[in-house]
Amino acid sequence: MLFRGNKQFASVVGVVLGLLCAVEAAKVNKHKPWIDTTYHGIVTENDDKVLLDPPLIALDKDAPLRYAESFEVTFTKEGEICGFRIHGQNVPFEAVVLDKSTGEGVIRAKEKLDCELQKDHTFTIQAYDCGEGPDGANMKKSHKATVHIQVNDVNEYSPVFKDKSYKATVIEGKKYDSILKVEAVDADCSFQFSQICNYEIVTPDVPFTIDKEGYIKNTEKLNYSKERMYKLTVTAYDCGKNRASEDVLVKISIKPTCKPGWQGFNKRIEYEPGTGSLALFPSMHVETCDEPITSIQAIIELETNHIGKGCDRDTYSEKSLHKLCGASGGTVELLPAPSSSANWTVGLPTDNGHDSDQVFEFNGTQAVRVPEGVVSSSLKEPFTVSVWVRHGPGAHDKETILCNSDKTEMNRHHYSLYVHNCRLILLLRQDPTESENYKPAEFHWKLDQVCDKEWHHYVLNVDFPSVSLFVDGTTFEPFLVTEDYPLHSSKISTQLTIGACWQGGSARMSQFFRGNLAGLMIRSGKLENKKVIDCLYTCKEGLDVQLPEEVASAVKVEFNPNQSSLTVEGSDFEAFDKVMQHVSYLNSRQFPTPGIRHLRISTTFKCFNEEVCISVPEAEGYVMVLQPEEPKISLSGIDHFARGAAEFESPEGVTLFPELRIVSTITREVEAEAEATEGPEDDPTVQETVVSEEIMHNLDTCEVSALGDELDSEHESLDVDLGQVQQRGLEMTSSNLGLVITGVNTMANYEQVLHLIRYKNWHTEALFDRKFKLVCSELNGRYISNDFKVEVNVIHTANPMDHANNAMVQPQFINPVHHSSVDLSGHNLVNAHHASVVPSAATVVIVVCVSFLVFMIILGVFRIRAAHQRTMGDQENGKENEMDWDDSALTITVNPMETYEDQHSSEEEEEEEEESEDGEEEDDITSAESESSEDEEGAEPEDQQGASRQQQLEWDDSTLTY
Repeated sequence: MLFRGNKQFASVVGVVLGLLCAVEAAKVNKHKPWIDTTYHGIVTENDDKVLLDPPLIALDKDAPLRYAESFEVTFTKEGEICGFRIHGQNVPFEAVVLDKSTGEGVIRAKEKLDCELQKDHTFTIQAYDCGEGPDGANMKKSHKATVHIQVNDVNEYSPVFKDKSYKATVIEGKKYDSILKVEAVDADCSFQFSQICNYEIVTPDVPFTIDKEGYIKNTEKLNYSKERMYKLTVTAYDCGKNRASEDVLVKISIKPTCKPGWQGFNKRIEYEPGTGSLALFPSMHVETCDEPITSIQAIIELETNHIGKGCDRDTYSEKSLHKLCGASGGTVELLPAPSSSANWTVGLPTDNGHDSDQVFEFNGTQAVRVPEGVVSSSLKEPFTVSVWVRHGPGAHDKETILCNSDKTEMNRHHYSLYVHNCRLILLLRQDPTESENYKPAEFHWKLDQVCDKEWHHYVLNVDFPSVSLFVDGTTFEPFLVTEDYPLHSSKISTQLTIGACWQGGSARMSQFFRGNLAGLMIRSGKLENKKVIDCLYTCKEGLDVQLPEEVASAVKVEFNPNQSSLTVEGSDFEAFDKVMQHVSYLNSRQFPTPGIRHLRISTTFKCFNEEVCISVPEAEGYVMVLQPEEPKISLSGIDHFARGAAEFESPEGVTLFPELRIVSTITREVEAEAEATEGPEDDPTVQETVVSEEIMHNLDTCEVSALGDELDSEHESLDVDLGQVQQRGLEMTSSNLGLVITGVNTMANYEQVLHLIRYKNWHTEALFDRKFKLVCSELNGRYISNDFKVEVNVIHTANPMDHANNAMVQPQFINPVHHSSVDLSGHNLVNAHHASVVPSAATVVIVVCVSFLVFMIILGVFRIRAAHQRTMGDQENGKENEMDWDDSALTITVNPMETYEDQHSSEEEEEEEEESEDGEEEDDITSAESESSEDEEGAEPEDQQGASRQQQLEWDDSTLTY
């Protein structure tokens, strides 16, 4: 028992001794602190506290046991954790011990953290205990642990768009999956706050939507005509629901549906006459729509078929046009404009020849006969026939244009030009010769132009047996020539007809033509050359192009003969556009035909395989030729004069138009210039002023015609120096109606020729006046002058010796005889009255003689003053009229046996004379005339003067010799 008790005691003593030893050992710093090897922390920017995982706790084995139950444990200095040390450069963190005994600590930020600058930090940390001595030799450090700290983001930034604005262009009529993309960015560092979670279109009621990626698309098909551009305001949101600081503007332009073709084409182009070339497509360009096109061909066509004879040409007579084109003489016009010298076309319907050419219509029932002598009955070879023809698909019958056939008895056709089944046929039968062999007689041409209802110019050069045909300047050879015997000899005369053929055997017309004819000419003895033929057909209007030097070699340009069609072809699109922009319209006429000329552009696009790959619709427009300022042709000069009978009877005659002037003017409306003191508000209306401006142009006809009775070739004529006329390139024809001067020439040359026209009369005894009318015109009657009328008076003079002798042989008493009263104004002859004369005494004879002399003086003065007043009135109206009166040889012999008629009869007789004058009114005798009469008569009473002025003196002039 005791032994057992001793053992227990020994055990207790051992434990106590062990504890004592342990306490003693604890006072020695034997162990290093211990921490985890890796830490992960999170810190929010703008905050300093870091949350670590695991928590920062350092352990040290030198620390006393905490849970000793049997005795108290006193902690020693060596077991405590005194701090943590962070290793690394510029580490914005620090570690702080919260409890030394437990080793608990924290890591916190030393300064403000910015995730956007650095959102992750990594460094190392060590713990050290408090066991260091005075020399620091006993301090123990733990191992280095790695610390990873992530800086959590704060949503402090708003989204910002990358671009200030966005633009896009779309084509109308399409729905796009995406038109454009807008993009915004956020400066926050975290995924949550730096990502754009949503975009929004702020502008209301627009046909567009935007998705979360920023893609914009249209919700419906867009229409260019409805809206050409949309302006949208777009904003963005980040995932923290922050809105963009500034919204962005998005412009979406709507483009018309891309159709390959021409852009910038103005459909209406106005052309003002006299302005030269006018560019038709100055801003036009070709749109290819990015198709793989290798070349372009464009055909520009100007439609002028409705103008004149296919286009705008000078509308002078065909004879004048031949002369202008350089054709020599010898041409005969078979369809002239109706006139006094050529009236066989009067019955044919025409277009009046004003704005277009003189065109004659043949409806299948009309024809004209050309008078004999106009064309020789047998044409002298070689000869040329030219004509303008418009003919549609007709019946299967022959339709004759020109025919020369037997006038009576037989129906033989000597030569004719006709159409049959869209063929043009020339029949030319030869005259009888010694040999009766077959000879070419009919020449056939099969032509599409004969039946296309368009105007065509035909010229036949006949040099038997060769016949050449030119259609619109192009040569055609006959496809068939038939032969026949020459005609048998005959003395039957021939008849030349137009529009049908005369059948002499049945005395009727047949083979009528249906269509239009113009400018039918025959030229005998010479062929027409190609230059003249081309000139006759050439239009005065057409297309033109001035190629820039830099594109001349890159583009090919071709015209048709009359320049109504232009073909442009090339592969350089830029050069092609420049050429098209230089295409122009030109009308060289001074007075072009107004109206519409249609334009059409046909375009062909070719791709790499040289095939047409794109269909392009035709571009259509028109040129509007404006109405030209119409000229007013004015004729002025002396319109009333008197000359002695001897001048009319002289070889030179009397000049009809000595001071004639021809002036042409146009009237323009111009805006009146406002006065400098007036502002726009003072005169809100724009005032226009009419201004007359003199212009120069040609004339083609002047016609002088006799008014009243026709000219009697036995005793009167109108003459002009034919050499002077021809020297100025004009022609003259005359008839009993008057005189006609023709030819295209200047107004100055016409003036000079008209100054040379003289009137002659070989028997002036019964002539006291003659009236003439002058009319000039331009462009075949399109512009006509005023009627300029001239009245010439004949002054008759008597030989004094003849009258004296006649008086001496007269018996003292005579029976009643027929007398003629002479009106010195030269207007007419007045029927004489019968009177019986009974002389009384010598005083009566003297009184009668003196009274008669005084009366004649008063009458002469009265007539001179009346003519002077009429001349002064004409001068005030702008006319240069004068009254010439040659009374130097005026001698009056009085029959002393004459008496006066009753005063009342004389008054009625003078009233009849005054009424017979052409529109002239004579004023009452002025006081100046009365004074003049009183000076000459002395103290004659006023009533006697008035009576003597109203009476007509009668004498017996049966034996007078002029």
